[in-house]
Formats: sequence, C-alpha cells, structure tokens
Amino acid sequence: MTKTDIGFKALTEQLRSRDLVIPAGWRQGRTAYGGLTAGLCLSEVLHAHPDLPPLRTAQITFVGPVSESPVFETRLLRRGRNVISFEVTAKNDEDVCAVAVFMFGAGRPSGIAKTLSPPKGPAPKDLPAFIPPQAKNFVPVFFHRFDTRLIEGARPMTGADRGYIRCWSRHVDEASRSGIEAFMALGDVLPPAAAPLMKAPAPISSMNWQINILVDDVDSKDGWYMVETDLSAAADGYSTQIMRFWDLSGRLVAEGIQSVAIFA
Repeated sequence: MTKTDIGFKALTEQLRSRDLVIPAGWRQGRTAYGGLTAGLCLSEVLHAHPDLPPLRTAQITFVGPVSESPVFETRLLRRGRNVISFEVTAKNDEDVCAVAVFMFGAGRPSGIAKTLSPPKGPAPKDLPAFIPPQAKNFVPVFFHRFDTRLIEGARPMTGADRGYIRCWSRHVDEASRSGIEAFMALGDVLPPAAAPLMKAPAPISSMNWQINILVDDVDSKDGWYMVETDLSAAADGYSTQIMRFWDLSGRLVAEGIQSVAIFA
C-alpha cells in the first residue's frame, strides 16, 4: 500500500503516535475529506477515554480547510448520570478548522422501539461502481479510498430532476472496515444530494453534519453499508439533505442531516 493509498486505520495509528500526515489520497480539494476529519476527531476521544458508553450523536462543523497535519484538542463538556459529552477542536497551527461535539450514552429500558426498514435493492456484488471507469480521474481523490456501488438515484452533474443517491459503500482497506470510527469516516462518502441536479462542475463544500447513531454496536458484514442521501431543499447557494445508513443485515444504523454550500 502506497502512502497515497493508506487506510483509515493506519491514519488513526499515526494520530495516536502524534505523527499524523494526511496524504494526498485523502484530500478533497484544499482540505481533508470531511468524513476523515470527523473520524479522526472521534478517534481522538475514544483513544483518551476507552471505556465510554456507545456514541449516540455527533455534530461536526467544518470551519475551514484542514491541513496535512492538523492538531486535535479534546475537552470534556459534561459527565452526567447517563450521557457524557466531549468537544474536539481540530486546528491548523492556531486556526480552528473543525469543531465536533460527541455525546455518549448508556442504554436503559424503554417501552418505545421503532425503526425504518431499508429500501429494497440488489446486493453490492450485483451492482456497478458508482463512478464509471471513464470518469475515475474526475472525482475527488478520497473517493477512491472507498468501494461504492450505485443502487438508485443519479450521479453528479447529470441534470437529474431529483437530488437523491443510494449506494452500498465500504472502505477499500480491509483493516478499516469495522468499528464506529471507521463508520464515521465512511459516513460522508457520497456527493451532496444536490450534485445530481447540476449540469456542470462547480465547487461544493459541506458546512456541518449531524449524525445520530441508532444502535449500540456499529458494524456490518464485510464493512458494507447502504448509504442514502436525499435533498430536502436548496436555495441561495445552500442546501440541506437527510442521510440514512443501514448495515448489510438491514438494521438502520444511523440518520443524519447536513448543510452544504453550493457555488452553482
């Protein structure tokens, strides 16, 4: 594996040894891929506090471009009876580039239990790659760190009528296919839901991302997750989208919402 192709797990090991260098293969234009930033923020908390209850919700704000060697600072916000909250700040030197808040909570008995079944679709092995071979050089380089297969919806810049994409996706690196940190790194893999409406390339930038984790044990067979993103609204250069994630067994693992700046 080359330095460009290094997997997420190896990057978390660099983070823990304080010699993190984000390679070109994980970049998205001027910044690190947003899912990687979120995953590294979470990894920082879990390394310092290994006995936490399950992650329940996370809010990540992408303040500015993330450099090759960001520094992560963790702060305990509150330790309650059931929920523990942390803030992680990612910095380039003294400039803040991302802020994440993670809330971990112990489970408790409840008479309320509901979930959302996954939409039907073929297994990953029966689907084409999200990016056709002739377009592989025209996508952000980080996208090649994932094996992503199109189930339903439209690819970016196809002038579609609906902003909707549903795929199977997993880390290419087999060592990075398990655990909540790796899931967080995968969670932002799809293009913004507004991208299929576009007819030509234009800059797009995630502003924030809230994701609610709905199971205690985030894991999926062979690392596959069904990822869905659905545009709710877009106007004045900004859009909002709902994101859902199911594992290979059909469990709804997480649901999120994201705000995206669109320069088109």
